[in-house]
Amino acid sequence: MWRQEMSGFKIYREMGDDVQAIYRSRLITEILLSLNESSRKLSQLREITGSTSQSIIPKLRKLEADHLIETKEHEYYLTQTGKVVASRLSNSFATVGTINKFKHFWSGHYLERIPGPLLKEIGCLYESEVLNDKGTKILNVYNNQLKMIKEAGHIHGISSVVTEGYADSISERVKERIPVELIFPLHIADELKQSPYLEKIDALKDYENFKLMSLMKILKRGSLLRINDFP
Repeated sequence: MWRQEMSGFKIYREMGDDVQAIYRSRLITEILLSLNESSRKLSQLREITGSTSQSIIPKLRKLEADHLIETKEHEYYLTQTGKVVASRLSNSFATVGTINKFKHFWSGHYLERIPGPLLKEIGCLYESEVLNDKGTKILNVYNNQLKMIKEAGHIHGISSVVTEGYADSISERVKERIPVELIFPLHIADELKQSPYLEKIDALKDYENFKLMSLMKILKRGSLLRINDFP
């Protein structure tokens, strides 16, 4: 396929009606989002959307005609094309939802310093919680952070500070095979080159579930995870 760069505005002018046909229809949107999670029977789609078969079936036929879904043994599935569309649809709702849910939080942060790949995943933070505390209770914030680290099923974070307690908590979770990906600014990377952090990180170098990044350079997963790999 020949590739030519086009602006989003130009694409909208050419394909806007087709795109809006998805976003304008609550049923089409809900069908795609539901099938993005799993295949569904018509009865399941009725229950999920709260709509009748008479309302759903025409939408299903349209999606089939557009080659976004297909039927196998009385169940509806996304086609490969449909998976692409539905995943982007889901991500767009998650992204806008996360921005709107925490609009005051994001407006006070310097987003330009967050790496692009992480910004693309910002929708993953929709179920997050913003912890507010006064300066006199800063220790509570710290303890809450350690508690979240201890209870988390995976840890992906950006940290502008580091303490021995924080490092020990992270080390314990890495050794428990919890996926851990951390980003540090360069001034923290310099601090991590010193004892006791250097020894702690060196002890984790063989854990493939552990990944460290600086704001300027992404370290290779599972190999040479030594602090001297920071720029």
